[in-house]
Amino acid sequence: MLVARLIRRDLALMASRPGEWLMPLAFFLLVALLLPFAIGPDARLLARLAPGILWLAALLASLMPVSTLFTLDSADGTLDQLLVRGIAGETLAAARMAALWIGFGAPLLLAAPLAALFLGMEWEMLLRVLPGLAAGALGLSALAVIAASVTLGARGGGGLVALLIVPLAIPLLLFGSRPEDPGSLGLGIAAALLLAAVAPFAAGAALRASRV
Repeated sequence: MLVARLIRRDLALMASRPGEWLMPLAFFLLVALLLPFAIGPDARLLARLAPGILWLAALLASLMPVSTLFTLDSADGTLDQLLVRGIAGETLAAARMAALWIGFGAPLLLAAPLAALFLGMEWEMLLRVLPGLAAGALGLSALAVIAASVTLGARGGGGLVALLIVPLAIPLLLFGSRPEDPGSLGLGIAAALLLAAVAPFAAGAALRASRV
């Protein structure tokens, strides 16, 4: 299947460039480690804020891979070759989103218990946060793919990325940072799936426009 081959290719490229998944992971842990120093020694306050801090760290970490998602393939001509061969931009975007979800989301979930330890989060709360974070990683990957395709070749892309991703990620942050509220998990998963459904079409259109 074409999408599966593209996903395997993208995962292999990520494996050959460890910085693409190690740096976001390190940044995620660094945010979880440093923010408690800014909040102060109030353990109760820190534990109450911990889910939101985890989500904020995940959002900030998701900004890091955006600059390389399509630029490297565009620079060496791979993107043009794939499009010329008749592979739809939507297919490329969907495969890149799935690969990013695996390459970014899986290490994020593995690192979450360590981040929770830094934040003094109870294990029961962590178990509530993890399902939403797993789905949220898909939503963040979708936003990253959209931002990377829209800003492909644009100057000052870093600022544009923040303007694109942060407002659209607000529903994920709101629902994900309140795992104890009834229905928050379902709403967070629904928001992530909506972003994942829209992302291939938005990114595909942007990729085609960048080739004109």
